[in-house]
Amino acid sequence: MKLLSLEQELSSNAYPGRGIILGRTPDGAHAVAAYFIMGRSVNSRNRVFVEDGAGIRTQAFDPSLLSDPSLIIYAPVRVLGNKTIVTNGDQTDTIYEGLDRQLTFEQSLRSRAFEPDAPNYTPRISGVLHIEGNVFNYALSILKSSDGDPDSCHRYTFAYEHPKAGQGHFIHTYLHDGDPLPSFEGEPKLVSVPDDMEEFAQTLWTSLNEDNKVSLFVRYIDLSDGTYRTKIINKHQ
Repeated sequence: MKLLSLEQELSSNAYPGRGIILGRTPDGAHAVAAYFIMGRSVNSRNRVFVEDGAGIRTQAFDPSLLSDPSLIIYAPVRVLGNKTIVTNGDQTDTIYEGLDRQLTFEQSLRSRAFEPDAPNYTPRISGVLHIEGNVFNYALSILKSSDGDPDSCHRYTFAYEHPKAGQGHFIHTYLHDGDPLPSFEGEPKLVSVPDDMEEFAQTLWTSLNEDNKVSLFVRYIDLSDGTYRTKIINKHQ
């Protein structure tokens, strides 16, 4: 698979929607997790990321403009022991509860499907990082409708053992802008990630479409001891 530039992937796409990147730094020392959200409506754009314990949550920037919280207010990131969960919806809680009951990542998502936002039927994208004894693995999932059919859900899980240094995988909700919005297709994209968290965050943020970008989360986790550093950028400060 060709190694892609995230800067080029994002700058050439006005509306990938919401995206997850998981990977490993070139020096091999850190696990990388990133999540961004974009929006086209006032309701979707009226959001910020805030820290919530070891995770983050979305909240309305201006509560008076919040018209429907059902699909936009959730915890995108939660941490369960040595596992970090990143998703684009409230399936974060579903995965957390499933893993806590000793279910697998894939089993935990069996009770969920794509979002009920016809006609887009936004895919649910999810990721989990697992670090144990300096061994690092991650997985990504997408639950999507069958070409806009609300009665048919396609479930894909991609697992990556001992990921290579300097590489990551990127999955996002939409192929590009449209009406209705076309769902992501194929495997997660192989992308390069840098050692410098600040550089990575700035590259992602500046590459996202200026009108549609809303918030960005980046975390670098030290594989030797599990400590982490987090960067959040919100369009509304």
